[in-house]
Amino acid sequence: MLLRLALLASLGVLPLLAQTAPVRSYKVVRMYPHDTKAFTEGLEYHNGSLWESTGLNGTSSVRRVDLETGRPLEDHPLSTLYFGEGITFFGDRLFQLTYMNGVAFAYDPKTFKQLTSYHYSGEGWALTHDGKRLIMSDGSSALRFLDPATFQEQSRLTVRDGARPVSNLNELEWIDGEIWANIWMQEIIARIDPRSGQVKSWVNLQGLRAQAGCSDACDVLNGIAYDAARKRIFVTGKYWPKLIQIEVAGP
Repeated sequence: MLLRLALLASLGVLPLLAQTAPVRSYKVVRMYPHDTKAFTEGLEYHNGSLWESTGLNGTSSVRRVDLETGRPLEDHPLSTLYFGEGITFFGDRLFQLTYMNGVAFAYDPKTFKQLTSYHYSGEGWALTHDGKRLIMSDGSSALRFLDPATFQEQSRLTVRDGARPVSNLNELEWIDGEIWANIWMQEIIARIDPRSGQVKSWVNLQGLRAQAGCSDACDVLNGIAYDAARKRIFVTGKYWPKLIQIEVAGP
């Protein structure tokens, strides 16, 4: 047990029993079908539609998805050169990261036409925004705040639970003034104060995998989308058979 804790600590992650911030539970509200061939990297709810980006070289795409059936209504594949990562909408553009290429794309979401591309250093994991700046994760404990017009980094924020940095920040979503982040390889979500970087609370999603009917073919929990108009929170995972609407207990 001590060796396992030491390994997790070296990766910047610890099980829930070691967290400082309070831990919240969840309730399943509804389940929807999800494409079991989708290696989910980004998830968004925008203008009444669910949007998803998928990863892996050769299967990466950006798609608009029918919530009720899980079927893609529109699907834009990426070149096999790229491993697609997180997405977000800002203004009239859809932004997408790539994993190790150091390239981000901006699309017209009505046509999927690529409008421009940007370059950045390091890995690209996830994107969201606060209404003014793009917010990017790169797998570390740092969040980058970017100018959406130029993709230039304006500042960085280290995410901490108490004094301990929290790394492996993955898929991101801006929800009611907080940054929500999947933690890679863990069934938890960090709810982060965007001013201080402190984890305000954790959402313990253990047990959700079984409720979603996952088999051994399922990969990790990854994907958070927020329907701000109806206050609905959706989560899923890579190759999961279900997209799940949840409610979180407590503030």
